[in-house]
Amino acid sequence: MGKAIPKYIKMRARKILELVPDKFGQDFEINKAEVKALNLPISKTERNLIAGYFVRLKKAIAAKEAM
Repeated sequence: MGKAIPKYIKMRARKILELVPDKFGQDFEINKAEVKALNLPISKTERNLIAGYFVRLKKAIAAKEAM
């Protein structure tokens, strides 16, 4: 089992995905660079959590589309 993701991270991540949905994919390193490029006032830990949550969301979306 993985770690629990805080609600504020999920909310921020979903808001970012609403604004720029096509920038993020299933690669953590690319997502991390894209979040950093947005120049948001967030810490390094928050950036990494958001990038990791994007990976999780994109994999879930891909799994739903494959069905």
